[in-house]
Amino acid sequence: MRIDLDAVAKGRDGGVLPPTSVSVETGRVTLATAETEQRPSVLGLVAVGRMRPDAGSVTLDGRRGGRRLRRVAALVDAPEVNDPAPDVAVVGVVEEELMFAGRRADPLSARRWLDEHGWRHLTRTPIGEVAADVRIRMLLELAALRRGIEALVLVSPDRHGGDPRQWQRIAADFAGRGFAVLVIAGTASASALAPTSARPRVGRPRLRAAAGLRASRRHPASAIARRSTGSIRS
Repeated sequence: MRIDLDAVAKGRDGGVLPPTSVSVETGRVTLATAETEQRPSVLGLVAVGRMRPDAGSVTLDGRRGGRRLRRVAALVDAPEVNDPAPDVAVVGVVEEELMFAGRRADPLSARRWLDEHGWRHLTRTPIGEVAADVRIRMLLELAALRRGIEALVLVSPDRHGGDPRQWQRIAADFAGRGFAVLVIAGTASASALAPTSARPRVGRPRLRAAAGLRASRRHPASAIARRSTGSIRS
């Protein structure tokens, strides 16, 4: 499976999201960069077919079709879109996600799921207090339960702090399980993950797939887009 975003943009003159190109494939992790508070979530929504771009195109295996894309791609932890409220207990987050996955979503089922993953001790912990790496893995695991999901789009994992190599390894684990994984993060994280020999690419404001960020490698080559000077508009 392959998802291609070709010069997608949102807002007048790309103010909400500047022209962005990125490709996501089965068994690979792609790192894309998007700055400002709003752009990462907007890019994530476009990538999973839940928001139509004002310019550019989104294709799944070479064909357009937002409905099909929404069936196979899951948006994970996008700020102000589907990130869990920080004061909600982990067991409540799990219940809700089990419901979305079409599974039994009662407290007992949620606790059993937490037991299976070694997280029972977090049952009553507010999700906002869970360590970044655990939160990210937990939400990816829950999204992966949904029927038909083949692609996972993780938004702004770096906002939770910690070492970006942790969520890089987690994303690589899911790619190794056969998912296409897109991680949208800031340029600081992308720079931290890039090989020391990498040099910035100068050109149009486009995000490119990070060919080096694969499940079989530890150090990715990030896709850094030149930041737009446009302002965020609602």
